[in-house]
Amino acid sequence: MTLLTIVWDVSPEIFVFPDWIPMMGGRGVRWYGALFAASFVVGYMIMQKVFKREQISEKVLDQLSTYMIVATVVGARLGHCLFYEPAYYLSNPLEILKVWEGGLASHGAAIGIIIALYFFSKKQKKTIIWTLDRVVIVVALAGFFIRMGNLMNSEIFGHITSLPWGFQFVRSSDPALAGDPRHPTQIYEGLWYLATFFFLMHSYFKRGMGDKHPGYIFGLFLINIFGSRFFIEFLKEPQVGFESTMTLNMGQWLSIPFVIAGIIIWYRGYKK
Repeated sequence: MTLLTIVWDVSPEIFVFPDWIPMMGGRGVRWYGALFAASFVVGYMIMQKVFKREQISEKVLDQLSTYMIVATVVGARLGHCLFYEPAYYLSNPLEILKVWEGGLASHGAAIGIIIALYFFSKKQKKTIIWTLDRVVIVVALAGFFIRMGNLMNSEIFGHITSLPWGFQFVRSSDPALAGDPRHPTQIYEGLWYLATFFFLMHSYFKRGMGDKHPGYIFGLFLINIFGSRFFIEFLKEPQVGFESTMTLNMGQWLSIPFVIAGIIIWYRGYKK
């Protein structure tokens, strides 16, 4: 089995600017940042088709994009700081602003997006469920891009495995975790998010579920994204030290309310 281990020794940087370039010399463009940005670009293109189908002005889409970008970055950053390392960041609040050093939490992003879309929907005189049913389609795709960014960073991977597709993350920030083949949980999650994206696209464009059953698409999104997150977390290494003593880790505890809410919203949408 060891012979079949995949040695993952990919640089997290796409390229590094030469030293002679003013202000940019020595700085690199990272895969994570590029994929994160790509999620917004591709998401915008898909939402153009959604808004065209709904006969809504592209100006409104531009406003929605602004809400989404701000909510995603702020929510994900605050989520990581407050859910995973509150003592450190509350003692060093200026460190919260250093987004470029890493540390984003999908649960925080989800909360931030829901809050932002509430205000967006109120401004546009739409129900928040109407907005969420459409936005979560591209959020699922963004989840795929972000997990691929985690893969390129050699982070958020799983326990040791003897399976032939185990990855040896040579560039792990923790040398103690770099030697053994491990579950590539970034790929597990990413592929599930991608499958969820295609299923939600089909539900909206082909089956018209966003019109017939308000809440159906949003509910399925919550069940699929956070349900898969809950189960895949059993395979992951703890992200922070205190999780090693927990029966369920922080990601799982945070996923449970989203799954429950998803079941309720999906059921109510399906019955309507």
